[in-house]
Amino acid sequence: MITKSEKKKLAQIREQWGKPKYINRNFNLIAGYLETTDESYVSGDTANDLDLNGLFEYIDRTSSVPGQQYLYKKLHQPQTSAPYLKSLEKNIENVSKNADLRDWAQLKLSNLSNRNAYNLPQLFSRPQQAIFSPLVNSYIIIAPWLTAALIISLFIFPNQFAFIGALAMVIANVAMHYLNKFKMLGYTHSLPQLLILYNTAKWLSDNELIDEDIDESLTKVGKLRDSLSFINIQNQIDTDPTDITYLISEWLKMFLAIEPLVFVFSMSRVNKYLGDIKILFEETAKVDMAISIQSVRDGEVNTCRPLFLENSEEIVIENLHHPLVENCVVNSILIDNKQGILITGSNMSGKTTFIRAVAINVLCAQTINTCFATAYSAPLLKISTSININDDLDGNKSYFQSEALAVKSIIDNVIDSKPANSLVIIDEIFRGTNTIERVAAAKAVLSYLVKNKSFVFVSTHDLELAELLGSDYKVFSFEERVGNNRLIFDYKIKEGLLKNKNGIAILKSLGYPESIIDDATTVGRQLRERYGLF
Repeated sequence: MITKSEKKKLAQIREQWGKPKYINRNFNLIAGYLETTDESYVSGDTANDLDLNGLFEYIDRTSSVPGQQYLYKKLHQPQTSAPYLKSLEKNIENVSKNADLRDWAQLKLSNLSNRNAYNLPQLFSRPQQAIFSPLVNSYIIIAPWLTAALIISLFIFPNQFAFIGALAMVIANVAMHYLNKFKMLGYTHSLPQLLILYNTAKWLSDNELIDEDIDESLTKVGKLRDSLSFINIQNQIDTDPTDITYLISEWLKMFLAIEPLVFVFSMSRVNKYLGDIKILFEETAKVDMAISIQSVRDGEVNTCRPLFLENSEEIVIENLHHPLVENCVVNSILIDNKQGILITGSNMSGKTTFIRAVAINVLCAQTINTCFATAYSAPLLKISTSININDDLDGNKSYFQSEALAVKSIIDNVIDSKPANSLVIIDEIFRGTNTIERVAAAKAVLSYLVKNKSFVFVSTHDLELAELLGSDYKVFSFEERVGNNRLIFDYKIKEGLLKNKNGIAILKSLGYPESIIDDATTVGRQLRERYGLF
């Protein structure tokens, strides 16, 4: 029988479908699962270049903390093999078969939305250290029974030795209870979440939303239910310290050392079933992530499933757009690994947004099997970027040194990634040094990258590069026009060098001295003749 509360929540879930969730997110907590892994993931610089946190906020429509943490981790780990992506698509298809069941799944998953659930990865990512020493552990195991036996014996055979023994044990138990309460505090929040995880995973499995067989893991983790239920009950009681039930419970826990005993037992079982807890966490999270991805696909922004062509030498993207740019103008591009893409254009014309959109679509293709385009085909790629470069004052590095290090890292990644191909994105290469050395260094680097069969997108203001690179790079541009004393951008990529003459026209419209306009016009004409721009 559906309750009024469940009915209300289901209505909210249906209303939210296909829309981003505008909620506060604590990325330090969300990244907790990512930080437990030794697997490779995109560098911090690339994550910053692509505003990966902003992208995650748009894609994240998860209902549970495990789903949120798992999606965040996977968004940072573009795949270079197809099996994972095939498995992901199978999960997406599975949760999309029955919309009503999917809504109920979101409702059940929301039981794991409590802040305390962020601690779950810490339970299974490493063995838990014993709270007590082995000697104290031995005492804890016998303490409740021995204390109870001594107290009962006082009523049957009153004697001073039993009284002294019982009193000593009660004092020791109380001291242990309070001295170690702080050490156990973190677990009192995380362990009850494990019980909720078990119940959620079991519901998802019973309703065939989990594709893998997790029965064995459910059986093993299920052995923790009694102790986890006790901890959960204690948490609920502790919320009202004026309740007489709370007082009685607290006295029993103190006098008999029940709480330490429950924890010793629970943590031994947790350590025994680390792998099974992780399985329940990941399989539950996969369902939530799959639902989130389907919500993105059903949203207002056009999406498509990527086509991965093994050994392909081309990237083809039709009607590409940036998901974080409102009313983004779409563009299409075709690139092979024999010829890079050099993009020219003035500031704010769309160069950086376009190359970011390319990188984001490659990343999303290889993480959530979804692209923000109408068609996408490419091989699986390693992604390297250099977009947001800043001075490193703490490290005593100039802007150009920071740039040079970023580009050197890209070159190293390209070499290390072989035989896999690389996608290289560089925004305004080597802008931090003088014109001659900037152009010379940029030409050498870009030629090297193409010779290594990388897919290269680079933006620049240096038209000389187009001439020096020759047939190694195809040249595109973003242009603008002047209207009402302001620049008007169409944000459409066009083949060929930038041909407009709007810069000097704007100076004239702003009232610059005529001599400056004449001088600039003369020099501009000479440069255009040099580069064949008429």
